[in-house]
Amino acid sequence: MSKKLVAYFSASGVTAKVAETLAEAIGADIFEIEPKVPYTEVDLNWMDKKARSTIEMNDPASRPEIAVKRDNMKDYDTIFVGFPIWWYVAPTIINTFLESYDLTGKTIIPFATSGGSDIGKTNERLAPSCKGAKLMDGKVFKGSVGHQELAAWVEGLGL
Repeated sequence: MSKKLVAYFSASGVTAKVAETLAEAIGADIFEIEPKVPYTEVDLNWMDKKARSTIEMNDPASRPEIAVKRDNMKDYDTIFVGFPIWWYVAPTIINTFLESYDLTGKTIIPFATSGGSDIGKTNERLAPSCKGAKLMDGKVFKGSVGHQELAAWVEGLGL
């Protein structure tokens, strides 16, 4: 049986809740991807062109630093990576996370939270950061998604 990890970045707590429910539903370990410099409310104001999140998302090469790396990444075969959808893609801190490890032979499965956006170009933007890994199609969930729905989604992946 493969060992699974649910790694997530959460700006407001919504993705954290979904990640915790997912990890519990599938018996996976959990890891929070935390920025070295935490985001403030001002940083997350997507309507402000000078906000940190806007500047990062307008630069596809942006790689915000991560506070702590997962020290036993080699132990996992399957990594679910969760995040809020920003500008129809994953926040660039997700690229930072993925590029911090040798992912050769691993399966990466994105999941996102959003109030209304779809997955957009997420996989297209994440693929270069997943060298040597199998990147599966991601799925967007509402913050209120339940244990059964998440378990059924994972079962349907045929891992």
